[in-house]
Amino acid sequence: MIVEPSTATAQDLLVIGGGAAGFFGAISAAQHMPGARILLLEKGQHLLSKVKVSGGGRCNVTHRFSDVNAFAKNYPRGEKFMIRALHQFTPLQTVDWFAERGVTLKTEADGRMFPDTDHSQTIIDCLLKEQSTFGIRVGLQESVELIEPLEKGFRVVTTRQQFHAKAILLATGGHPKLSGFEWLIKLGIRIESPVPSLFTFNLPNHPLQGLMGLSVELARIRIEGSKLESTGPLLVTHWGFSGPAVLRCSAWGAKELAALNYNFRIRIHWMPELSQDEIREFLAKQRLSNPKKKVFSRMFDSIPQRLWEALCERSGISDQITWADLPGKLLNQLVESVCADAYQVSGKTTFKEEFVTCGGISLAELDPQTCMIRKIPGLFAAGEITDVDGITGGFNFQNAWSGGFVAGKSVAEFLKKQQ
Repeated sequence: MIVEPSTATAQDLLVIGGGAAGFFGAISAAQHMPGARILLLEKGQHLLSKVKVSGGGRCNVTHRFSDVNAFAKNYPRGEKFMIRALHQFTPLQTVDWFAERGVTLKTEADGRMFPDTDHSQTIIDCLLKEQSTFGIRVGLQESVELIEPLEKGFRVVTTRQQFHAKAILLATGGHPKLSGFEWLIKLGIRIESPVPSLFTFNLPNHPLQGLMGLSVELARIRIEGSKLESTGPLLVTHWGFSGPAVLRCSAWGAKELAALNYNFRIRIHWMPELSQDEIREFLAKQRLSNPKKKVFSRMFDSIPQRLWEALCERSGISDQITWADLPGKLLNQLVESVCADAYQVSGKTTFKEEFVTCGGISLAELDPQTCMIRKIPGLFAAGEITDVDGITGGFNFQNAWSGGFVAGKSVAEFLKKQQ
């Protein structure tokens, strides 16, 4: 129900942000306090826009669940905070919540969970139906400029008008710059400076550009001069490297890599299931068992032929040389290329349209049991606007569902105490 919001009546709850956390928070509040006057404001022209594009348009709703502590380890920032939220609304409850509304989620081999329709619109339609059922009103193109705490409730000023509310839920998502939080800084809320998370690596004069589109099922990336490393699928793109291994590395190293201005060297082990000594021993045996075979001939099932040829070329090996004629120096270089292939990274690219930041409202400002700002009773926050971010795989949406549920429930409890 999208309406032209009226300022005549004070809202019980004003939700700022029309994304996953904002919607789930509004619905949770309505579930726990039927009849509450709830208004959701979105600064853009479209609701749930990030849900729309996530997972390549399929919407990676959540991730396969084992237990709360293990699940929370997938959040580079906010692990302890998420344990509290996940105990109140688990990924299993997320699956059940959507199932009860006719949306079945399926689990893929890597643990990611999608609607069985493979369309994000399925999730959007479900949330919009709930919003309509509970009579939650929505105002579009309402960008908030000021929140003023009053003796009772709040005055909220947007670019178009002003509202009064007994409680507020902040769910605007992340901002790429600290200036995007200026309206919250004015309230004395501590903000952790935002930097991008979940980004791909750019390579100048990309040496493997001719292999763009090629993927390796298992590779290990290590950032030189740091403890950062990640193992998983790796994708060669026309600008550099992407895939889960890169995205996880970027998430865990978001602040460290930002401090390096995204200029650093990486080492790739293209066959992390084998040690360097094991690979050296295997290749050295080729001289005895296949002396006339060309080195360019495929050696490993896990390394695509085109990549193997590229690694040979990077090692200074021509396409005509045989194992019998391979000098020891070039053999050593080939082993190095397989186990510690070096590349210079210079810059980053946002992962598709799924912009994720670390930073935001400091978790020290929030009560982890209620998601309320400690120093401002009645002001709550959920989702990516807080300093919580997860790796790729459905973890950021689970933050939205769990945080939104907890905040909405807590808003209802807060409002009941005010009656």
